[in-house]
Amino acid sequence: MTKTLVSAKDLRKNYGSLIAVDGISFEIQEGECFGFLGPNGAGKTTTVKMIHCVSPVTSGTLIVNGLPAHINNRALKKMTGIIPQEITLDVDLTVYENLIIFAKFFDIPKREAKKRIAELLHFVELEAKRNSKISELSTGMKRRLLVARALLNHPKLIVADEPTTGLDPQARHLIWQRLRQLKSEGVTLILTTQYMEEAQQLCDRIVVMHQGKILKEGVPSKLVAEQIGREVVEVRVPKEEDERIVGQLTEFSCGHERVGDTLYFYCRDGQGLMKKLVELDLHNYLTRPATLEDVFLKLTGRSLIE
Repeated sequence: MTKTLVSAKDLRKNYGSLIAVDGISFEIQEGECFGFLGPNGAGKTTTVKMIHCVSPVTSGTLIVNGLPAHINNRALKKMTGIIPQEITLDVDLTVYENLIIFAKFFDIPKREAKKRIAELLHFVELEAKRNSKISELSTGMKRRLLVARALLNHPKLIVADEPTTGLDPQARHLIWQRLRQLKSEGVTLILTTQYMEEAQQLCDRIVVMHQGKILKEGVPSKLVAEQIGREVVEVRVPKEEDERIVGQLTEFSCGHERVGDTLYFYCRDGQGLMKKLVELDLHNYLTRPATLEDVFLKLTGRSLIE
């Protein structure tokens, strides 16, 4: 039987009159990677801060490993590793010094700490930078060092808050590999991200958040199939052409929407629709597999909301 590690019921977080998290409920199973997706301000980071006990719950219930999550719960903090969104490393210290000082926060004996640090620097491929100052590291190296730091206390739960923001593809894929390896070893991962590919690479289940609420929850591939279909056909035509084109394509049972200069069709099979577009003398189109990004944009909207 799979154990529920995190359980939230009607969880709410207010900052004065601002409702950051608006009565959400979810469960996270032990050993899975659970993702929170959403645009800026959706409530993702606020939610995970409540889970790892650095932000108090306004109302509702939040249970982690059988214990209530609150800011004074040292037992939960001890079992959790945090990969923060910000680079929170001491720039005046070396790579090794950052890790050895952090180990003291968890009362790890010095001999054991040295052993763990050596193993973790190998794990994140930073052995050669052991004595380098933080200012000498690239952004990707700093991110990998944050991963190593999060693992010093042998956590049961890792919270990764947008862990690959600003990284080049090579660094991003290396962190994905390391996170997948941790999951294969039984660690539970909670991920917040705006990168849809990252969610598809890592997450067993996701929730899509918007304005403090959960819009959808499920397995990424199933959400794509349910919300979009197999393929997306993009047709770039003037808006005044929509009625004529859509009227000619009713036989294909495709959902559609207009965004800017593009008409989007969501299909189970786009091949027949493309043939029809050629018959209609339309050539400025493309077809591609449906992705989680299509789900995200359909649910949260394609326009920017400040």
